[in-house]
Amino acid sequence: MEFTTEPFDLDEAPAHAVVAREVIQSAELDAVDVGPFGNTAEGGADAVLTAVDALLRKSLEAGATRVSLQVNVIGEGDK
Repeated sequence: MEFTTEPFDLDEAPAHAVVAREVIQSAELDAVDVGPFGNTAEGGADAVLTAVDALLRKSLEAGATRVSLQVNVIGEGDK
């Protein structure tokens, strides 16, 4: 999956961005890469869906006004 939260603040990471990254970094995912303009994570379907639920709920509670999310499903033969 790939996600960003808004509004952006180039001077300091907003609370919603910090919360979103903490959620993803603490989730039971296989790979996580966080950055200033986008974040990615990989894992099994259940782990990703659980992380997405927590990400949306907690980042919105922390003040996000928009969450852009993309989830790609990769089959066993696609790896």
